[in-house]
Amino acid sequence: MLDPFDWLGDRVAYDLLGLAGDSASGAAVQFFVMDVAKIFALLVVVIYVMGLLRALVSPERVREFVRGRPDWQARGLAVGLGAVTPFCSCSSVPLFIGFVEAGIPLGVTFSFLIASPMINEVAAVLLIGLLGWELALLYIGAGLLVAWVGGIVMQRFRPERWVEAYVWRIQMGEAAVPRPDTSLLGRHRFAVAEVREILRRIWKWVVIGIGVGALIHGYVPADWIVEHLGDGQWLAVPAAVLVGIPLYSNATGVIPVAEAMLGKGVALGTVLAFMMSIAALSIPEMLILRKVIRWPALALFAAVLAVSFILVGWGFNLIT
Repeated sequence: MLDPFDWLGDRVAYDLLGLAGDSASGAAVQFFVMDVAKIFALLVVVIYVMGLLRALVSPERVREFVRGRPDWQARGLAVGLGAVTPFCSCSSVPLFIGFVEAGIPLGVTFSFLIASPMINEVAAVLLIGLLGWELALLYIGAGLLVAWVGGIVMQRFRPERWVEAYVWRIQMGEAAVPRPDTSLLGRHRFAVAEVREILRRIWKWVVIGIGVGALIHGYVPADWIVEHLGDGQWLAVPAAVLVGIPLYSNATGVIPVAEAMLGKGVALGTVLAFMMSIAALSIPEMLILRKVIRWPALALFAAVLAVSFILVGWGFNLIT
């Protein structure tokens, strides 16, 4: 069956630009054009459909869903809602303050803050479309586990003592959440606005991710990748986590890079650890969180995530 995105990549790279099919530049351009078309087509469709379904979900409603529930139930809701709501690191501070004001345990709040940037339905659909449903399930399952356990570990260290004083003084009040327009037209308008807003926020990171993936796909020899990051390389997983921390993207933007790494023979666990570190442990997100928690809590949060990602990577490398 003809893949229209693959066909478009061939036409642009080989017919329009006249690049050779066996050249590094030809392979890189073909990969870039194919993935740009495929990923943005999937993004528009998935964001619109999920926008229709998510017209009633907002950060305020997430807070109300979790408020006043038993710890295990609140954590499960926080992790689940974090996985289906596309809140990025820019939402971390208001969400953190809202959760604190609502009396939700900080361990539960951290579970949400881990799950939200790392897992979302857009990334899941892209993973299925580009890499298959098996990898998508592995990534989502590992992300949910890290969010659940990471929040529990954070709670053991009593992070309340490291919250900035002004956060405790903020009184957000019980302002009523505006009643949304639940008509079909209202949901359509909300979904279109979601498409515009999310694409505006992530398009450059997706393009950068595809560009990096194209360079790896076209110019980095498979033998070199396998030698340094392939199976049996125990240090490759911590190295992948460390490399991912300075980068800033999200689960959607890093998928093309993961696609290229897997295509070159990088071990599955190493790729998963790399994806998670970029999505949930980037320096910009740490700096945003620093506005509400002090350095000891931030260092603990980063350490818990880094160790979790390394263990996940090693575990999947052993299994596969």
